[in-house]
Amino acid sequence: MSKSSGVIADRSEAEAFFKANPDVDSIEMIYTDFGGVPRGKRLRQHEVLAVYESGRMFPGSITVVDITGQDTVETGLVWEDGDADRSMKPIPGTLVRTPWGGDHAAQFLVDFYELDGTPHDLDPRHVLGRVIDRYAADGLTPVLAVELEFYLVDPRRARDGKVRPARPAYSRDTPRNVEVYGLRELDDFRPFFDALYAATDVQGLPLESAISEFAPGQFELTLRHKPDGLRACDDAIMYKRLVKAIAQQQGLEATFMAKPFADQAGSGMHIHVSVDDDKGANIFASDNPEGTPALRHAIGGMIGSVGDAFALFAPHANSYRRFKANSYAPVAPTWGVNNRTVSFRIPAGPPPSRHVEHRACGADANPYLAVAAVLAGMHHGMTTKADPGVAVVGNGYDRDNSGDDKPPSNWFAAVDRFHASGLMRDYLGDRFVDMFSTVKRVEQDNYFGVVPTLDYDWYLRNA
Repeated sequence: MSKSSGVIADRSEAEAFFKANPDVDSIEMIYTDFGGVPRGKRLRQHEVLAVYESGRMFPGSITVVDITGQDTVETGLVWEDGDADRSMKPIPGTLVRTPWGGDHAAQFLVDFYELDGTPHDLDPRHVLGRVIDRYAADGLTPVLAVELEFYLVDPRRARDGKVRPARPAYSRDTPRNVEVYGLRELDDFRPFFDALYAATDVQGLPLESAISEFAPGQFELTLRHKPDGLRACDDAIMYKRLVKAIAQQQGLEATFMAKPFADQAGSGMHIHVSVDDDKGANIFASDNPEGTPALRHAIGGMIGSVGDAFALFAPHANSYRRFKANSYAPVAPTWGVNNRTVSFRIPAGPPPSRHVEHRACGADANPYLAVAAVLAGMHHGMTTKADPGVAVVGNGYDRDNSGDDKPPSNWFAAVDRFHASGLMRDYLGDRFVDMFSTVKRVEQDNYFGVVPTLDYDWYLRNA
C-alpha cells in the first residue's frame, strides 16, 4: 500500500467548503487516467458530501481506457470480472471553485481504491505514491515542480483540416513569427492570461511567471516547487484543466499536444527536482555548479533509466515528432550545467537552489507517471551511486547518440523497452507495466490501422 498517496479527505473538508460556498451545486469529481485525461462525474452538493464520507463507485475498467476513452478489453480487466465497481475517494485540498464553470461550479480530484480500501495499483497517482514511499523509507523527500508548455490555437480548422495558431481578437492575421519572450504576444492574449491568473488564485494554484515560447502561439507558465511530489502533480493536473477551460471560455483552444506543428517547436514538460533530507536540507546544495555527489548520482540514474521510461515521457505517436536536433527537445541522454541543449540540466543559481531539470518529457505526458519514472531513476542512481559521466559543455546536439543508453526513436521500441524493464517493474509494479504496455500496444494497432491522406499523396499513383 502506498502511504504517501493513501491520504483521503474526510467529510469535514467538504462541509467547511460548502459552509463558505453555499451556492455551489455543480461539482465535478475528476480522476486522471493513464493518458492524463480527466474523467469523472458531475454531482450535486448533497452527493459530494456522501463521496467524502464513503466514496463513490466507478467501473474498474476506467483504469485501462485508451487515449480516446475506449475500454481496452485486451487487458483482461473489463469483461472478466463483470466490469466490477471500485471506489473513488477525494484527494485532500482539491475541492475548489471553477470560475469558468459559472457562479455555482466547483471540482475535486479523486483517487481509485479497491473495495477493501487498498489503493488501486493502476491509479497513476498511487503509482507515484509508491515511488515517493521509497524516498521516505530513506528519510528523503523529493521537492519538485512541473513546468508545462502549450499552444493556443484557433478552434476552427483551416480548409485543409490543419490547425492554426490562435489569432488575437483585434487581428485577422494568423501569427507567423516566433517572437520568443515577446511581450506583445502576452499582450495580444491579455484577457486569457488575466482570466487564467484569476482562476489560479481562486483555486490556490502556485502559478508564477508567463513567457511567450519558441513558436507562434506557444506559451509557458511556471508552477512553484513543493516538498510534496503528489501535490505538485495535482497542481499540474488542475493547471492543465484550467488552461484548457479558460481558453475555451475565451473562444480559443489550448493544446498540450507534443508537436502540433511540423515546422515549429514542440511542447515539453520540464520537471524540476531536488531532494531534502530528514532535516529539510537540500542534499544537492553545493558551491560547485555541478552540485554534490548525490546530484551526480541522481543524474546518472536518470541517464541510465531514460530509455526504459521513454514510453511514459513520450506516450503517444505524435510525441516522437518532437525530438529533433537544435529544437530545444533533447535527443540524447546528456547532462550539463546551465545548458538547454542537454536532457538533464542543472540550472544556474545560488547553492541552496541546486537542482536538476529533466527536459525529456513532452507536455502530453501524464504528470504522475512521468514524475514517478523520473524519481525512480534518480532513486536508483543515488542507491547504486551511478556515474553520469562528464558534463556536456557547448552544444549537446553534437554528442554521439549511437550508444546503448540512447532513448528509443519510435513509439513501438519505447513500449517494448518499457515492458521489458526490470527497473520500471521494480519501482512502478509488474501489473502496472503490463497493463500500460497493453493499452499502448492496442493504441498503436488502432493508430496505424488508419490510412492517412499522406499515403494517398505518395502511393496512390506511384506504388
